[in-house]
Amino acid sequence: MLRLLFVPCQRSFYHRMTTLSQTKELFRRAEAVCFDVDSTVIKEEGIDELAKFCGVGDAVTEMTRKAMGGSVTFKKALTERLSIIRCSREQVNKLITDHPPQLTPGVRELVDSLHQRNVKVFLISGGFRCIVEHVATQLNIPLHHVYANRLKFYFNGEYAGFDESQPTAESGGKGKVISMLKEQHGFKTVVMIGDGATDLEACPPANAFVGFGGNVVRPQVKERCSWYVTSFGELLKELEKI
Repeated sequence: MLRLLFVPCQRSFYHRMTTLSQTKELFRRAEAVCFDVDSTVIKEEGIDELAKFCGVGDAVTEMTRKAMGGSVTFKKALTERLSIIRCSREQVNKLITDHPPQLTPGVRELVDSLHQRNVKVFLISGGFRCIVEHVATQLNIPLHHVYANRLKFYFNGEYAGFDESQPTAESGGKGKVISMLKEQHGFKTVVMIGDGATDLEACPPANAFVGFGGNVVRPQVKERCSWYVTSFGELLKELEKI
């Protein structure tokens, strides 16, 4: 009974802590900052680009829109999209070579600034590790700071599904990763930055959430967060106040 009474108290305290000024303060003193990748760190949605590359772009883009809007569970949307794409290992490698992901303007400077301040930076993505690792390398983020989904292939390189045991394969998975990071590293203040519903729902356990609309604006995310930015320059400016 005491436990049931305690949980709402925690939540009401959290809600009191989410004003714009308090969110900015939490960002300035964060020990770790976690970024979504698709439509946040990079301009595009990796799975949509892969679908286009495999000739099934339109069908998959609509499913992505539903997933990011929160109208279907993430795992269901991921399963359905991948069952349409059925990409081979060769196609994935060729996509990365021929159409490498494009970094969002300002993200490199922001990540560099965070690193200079000894803030740990993580990439937590519902996208694919093979693509996200390429992004991490461009931003000098250690590969062990990458949490993303893993595609599976048969020995002949044909699509064999995805690793459903990864937390990022589920709705609520990004929050599970943040809880794990807090437990492993002892972080007291973690900020999540992203454009979609799966990013918003990671707070809590993240101490603050910053909505990002520099590539795509998702109204339900914009309406529900206290700090919404459309460029990484706004975040960099905030850091410079320290």
